[in-house]
Amino acid sequence: MIEENTDAAKIMEKAKAAKAEYKDTHPTMHVKVYSPFKVYFDEEGESISAQNGTGPFDILPRHHNFMTLLTPCELVIRGHGREQKIRISGGLMHVKADRVTVFLDI
Repeated sequence: MIEENTDAAKIMEKAKAAKAEYKDTHPTMHVKVYSPFKVYFDEEGESISAQNGTGPFDILPRHHNFMTLLTPCELVIRGHGREQKIRISGGLMHVKADRVTVFLDI
């Protein structure tokens, strides 16, 4: 029984180290996408892609402060090895200090 606990502890230790290494090599930012009555996304992400009046663009961690009106498009939020797509009819994006906020239905 003691040997099983030691093995489990070693596995947990390796998992924590792998998670810390992933976070060091893949910086994240907090992304929140919501409308007055619904939250569509509220998690950490590695990038967000959208479109404004001048065309498509991407936001990555450590991006400069930024604000833009979004045109109808599909928001693509990537992080932790997965991708979430949210079709929007327009909105407002605000980026500041590794926080991206997208207001929809305004």
